[in-house]
Amino acid sequence: QVQLVESGGGLVQPGGSLRLSCAASGSIFSLGYMGWYRQAPGKQRELVARVSSGGSTNYADSVKGRFTISRDNAKNTLYLQMNSLKPEDTAVYYCNAQNPVFTRVEYWGQGTQVTVSS
Repeated sequence: QVQLVESGGGLVQPGGSLRLSCAASGSIFSLGYMGWYRQAPGKQRELVARVSSGGSTNYADSVKGRFTISRDNAKNTLYLQMNSLKPEDTAVYYCNAQNPVFTRVEYWGQGTQVTVSS
């Protein structure tokens, strides 16, 4: 049993910044890949960024250079620093984590709303 809880979303102006957090709890030894997904109204869910247990990262082209994903393994927490936000970044952001042993098993948070608007 693993639980993921996102926080840090809110309303910001274009060009502003937000930092999202995802706290993992429950039966945790370690986690494999962790990532952030987002889903905008009327759109499919998409991968925003992902980080491995060793710290290697991948980003969607649309956010590369603006967003930074990181993890604190000691705290079982995932972060997404979002800078230079654009209206098209508006979406519900979801935290995702991979079971390190049974890699087909994934966990999801409840989502946090990010709205970028003047």
